[in-house]
Order: sequence, then structure tokens, then C-alpha cells
Amino acid sequence: MTTTVEAAKRGVVLEEFKVVALKEDVDVSFVVRGVASGRIVVPRNVVRKNVDPIGIGEGLRTKVNANVGSSMDLSDVNMEVEKAKLAVKYGADTVMDLSTSDQMDEIRRAIIKEVTTPVGTVPIYEAAHMALKKYGSMVHMTVDDIMKAIELHAKDGVDFMTIHAGVTRDGVDFLRKHPRVAGIVSRGGAIIAAWIIHNEKENPLLENYDLILELAREYDFAISLGDGLRPGCQADANDVAQMTELLTVSKLVRRTRERGVQVIVEGPGHMPINQIEHHVKQAKILTGHAPLYTLGPIVTDVAPGYDHITLAIGGALAVAAGVDYLCAVYPSEHLGIPLPEDIKHGVIASRIAAHAGDIVRLGGKALRWDLEISKARASLDWRTQFKLAIDPETAMNIHRRVPSRSGACSVCGEYCVYLILSKFFGQRAGQRNSAKICHQTS
Repeated sequence: MTTTVEAAKRGVVLEEFKVVALKEDVDVSFVVRGVASGRIVVPRNVVRKNVDPIGIGEGLRTKVNANVGSSMDLSDVNMEVEKAKLAVKYGADTVMDLSTSDQMDEIRRAIIKEVTTPVGTVPIYEAAHMALKKYGSMVHMTVDDIMKAIELHAKDGVDFMTIHAGVTRDGVDFLRKHPRVAGIVSRGGAIIAAWIIHNEKENPLLENYDLILELAREYDFAISLGDGLRPGCQADANDVAQMTELLTVSKLVRRTRERGVQVIVEGPGHMPINQIEHHVKQAKILTGHAPLYTLGPIVTDVAPGYDHITLAIGGALAVAAGVDYLCAVYPSEHLGIPLPEDIKHGVIASRIAAHAGDIVRLGGKALRWDLEISKARASLDWRTQFKLAIDPETAMNIHRRVPSRSGACSVCGEYCVYLILSKFFGQRAGQRNSAKICHQTS
């Protein structure tokens, strides 16, 4: 089978390339070249028929992923589908199912059926959960168990999968001798590290990476190389373990591209503001400018309950430096499983960060949105402001909490700067009246 990458290298213009080019306002040849070089990924499993294609990578709008998924403490198929739908409603470009419960298969299939965005998973969770039930411990899972989990997800139509192949035996041994403050905070990374220590063998995902590539070719799903040794606190950022994993991942990127498979690189979690730009640019160079996907970075560890804000700060800086793809973080991060009411806050915060960074990355193309809403604001055109707002519903509700008789908002009323300017500096005929009409009818 010809993969998406191989088609691009031959100059074949697939339908999904045309869709991405139209959405991004770029020439389709730009998308084709980007996919061929590995700088752009268009994730889509050949099994899925209901995917609305998106492009992730350089020269394109920064994308936002939303994680959903059950746990052993709370597993509800309908709730996870609701969370996935809410994420899409508020602008998530992709959804990942991170379920770790007995209903994981049912949840994954329901989400794939109900949303049209690309869907991602972490199949090592499935393999570990099945091993726990079958053998009594996740460290007893076999290579066959792992490959069966990956194939199961591929057959279900998963468009991209996190594969923690960069966690090596040497890296785990180093961390055992030189403990971190927060240890290994990646769930997949911890599972692999425990397996390595118990079995005294190399990471089975790394040892059998060629088999994984064969499945990726067969179903044309993209591989997202997981950052299993990402820092989980400010003190652990940019340490030896993290950088060693990045070097391993950079080699895997080359192997993946050589086999005609699309690849994304996952980046850091927690990192001080002053280290973000250097790390992003370094990661981009080492991985041959593969699309870079980060969980933030989260720029301080002291804000549980507000980590969607700590992500937005770090995410904006990371995108400005070259990150292509942000993973939403919810207010519940570090505290508990996200509930439906958390989804909106995390997705909107990440979208704000993505767009703020895109103003730097894409320049005037991204800035057009800001320019149009600024013109509407100066004209007191509330209808247009709400239409252009990143969250129209919230903007409208806040504006209407305290009605204003002036046509402006209730902060200044008749003392609104735009009303003053229109009165003493002149204004286009009818502009103030139309503003009042918009205010009354919006």
C-alpha cells in the first residue's frame, strides 16, 4: 500500500491535502512538500471514513489536542463521548483517548464513531491493563501483547498513536542512579520503565520498532513519539534523562520517515519560561523539523486548579518558538480526572496560547483575526465582536450581565472612549446608530 508520505513524495495530490490547503489558505503544493519532507503531518487511518482532515506542522495554524479518557476510579462511556464532543465544540483539532479501565475498547470505539476529528490513543495502556488482568502485573506483558494492542487500535481506526520508544534501558538506569525530584511523570514512560527494570531488558517498543512501523504502514496511522522521560516539575527540566531521550527520538524520526510513515515528536511538560525557546529550537533541529507536540510547557508548579493558565503561558511562548501542536491541560491537572465542565476551560486556554504564538509564527495571516475584532470593537459592533470571539458564548453572557443604555459596555457607559471620540473627532455617518442597533439585536 502507498502511504500518505509516499504519495506526497511522488507528487500525488491526495484529497486530504486539498482540504488542508483550503483550510490553511496555502497552496496545495506547500502541503504536499511539507508531508513529503516530514515537516507536516496529516493523520488519517485508512480504516476511518468520517475524518475531517487537518494538517499539523510548520507554516500551518497551531493545532490543539484534547485528552479524554476513563480511569479505574471513574469509567463512563457516555461521559467520555460527551467530553470528546465538548472538546470539538470548543475548538479542539484532535482528541486523544487515554482510558485505563475495563471499558477502554468501548470508549475508544464510541469516540471514533462520534467525532470527525483525528483520534489518537496510547496503546501501551491497553497492553498494560490486559497484562494486569491476565498475569496479575503489567510488567509481565509480552511483546505479543503489545503488538496486539497496537493492531487492535489500528483496526479500530485510530489515526495517531503515542509510542514511548525513546525510553531506553540506559536512560532508566541513569534515573535510578540519579533520582529526579518528580521522577517519571509520564504514565506510559513509567509503565515501560517498570517493565525494563523487572525484565532486565531493553524497551520492547524500541526493540520491536520495525514491527510497529509495519503496522503503521498497513493502516497509515501516524506515530507520535512519546516523551516518556519528560520533566514533571521545574527542577527536572532539561536534565540528562530528558535530553538523552530526545536524542533517541531523533534517530527514530529518521527511521520512521525512511519507512514512509508520518511522525510527530512529543515535547516537554514542565519547564521554566527562560528555557522554553532554546529547548524548542534544539528539538526542532535534532528531529529534522518534525511537528512538535507539547504539554504546555507548564511554567510553574504552584498552581493546582489553574494549570490551564500555566499551560497557556508556556504554550504561547513555545508556539512562538516553533511548536506546532499543543495538548490542552485542564484545571483538574494534577488533582483528578477531568469532568465535562473542565474541558471547555482547558481547550479555550490552549487555543488562546496557540493563536498568541501564531501571531509570531504566521504573522499577518494570524493577525487578521485580531484586526477584524479590533475594528468591530472600535465601532461598538457587538454582533461582530461576539462572532469573532474565541468563545462567543462567554463573551456574550458577560456583556449582557449589566445592560448599558449607551450602546457601549457597562464599564464606561457614556464615558466610553469610542463614544467620546465619535462625538469630538467625528465618525462615519450612522456608525454610532448601527452600533446601538447591533447592541440591541445581538
